[in-house]
Amino acid sequence: MRHRVRGRKLGRNASHRKAMFRNMATSLIRSVRVDEDDPNRPRVPGRIVTTVAKAKELRPFVEKLVTLARNGVAHEAAAAEYDTSAERNTDEWRTWRQSDQWQKWANTMAPAVAARRRAFSMLRDVEAVDILFDELADRFEDRPGGYTRIVRLAKVRLGDAGQQALIEFVGERDRVRSKKRAAPVVTDEAPQEDSAPAEEAVAEDVPAAEGAEQSEDKE
Repeated sequence: MRHRVRGRKLGRNASHRKAMFRNMATSLIRSVRVDEDDPNRPRVPGRIVTTVAKAKELRPFVEKLVTLARNGVAHEAAAAEYDTSAERNTDEWRTWRQSDQWQKWANTMAPAVAARRRAFSMLRDVEAVDILFDELADRFEDRPGGYTRIVRLAKVRLGDAGQQALIEFVGERDRVRSKKRAAPVVTDEAPQEDSAPAEEAVAEDVPAAEGAEQSEDKE
């Protein structure tokens, strides 16, 4: 029994699943950077089509990579404070290399280097790692999670009628909900201008009625 066992097997063993998610994540990340001269470029950047089950398993794999890239870029920005603009192997660079500034730069930069190495070990693709750290990390700098969305497709897969879905990065082609207009408020109060003539008409009818009653008493 597989009670409380997390994840889907997807008809594959562990090594096959790992390789499949690596390839799918690489395809999704590389689709962000589109080359207009490439005949095999994706129709929509940052999107791939797969089955619903695979998309649900791929989503946490990709989002952990984006979070890893965000943390690495944050350390790179902090290390820029201790960096130098001198060219390598110059006298100015050698002086900086032997100073305390370099030691601070190295200690601050170490987590960023480790993050890039860890991302490469998960993707095994240099271009995908560059896109992850250079573009996606900046795009989701202020977003704490939820970097992808899954949208089910009405058209099933040809052959086995599998339920298809697309997985894409958020931030582009997002739907904006229109604000509902508030219903007009109807009040029961009548305008003050119309109330004055009505009171005068009632005052004129009262003496006329009293005169009619007095004539009937005399008869």
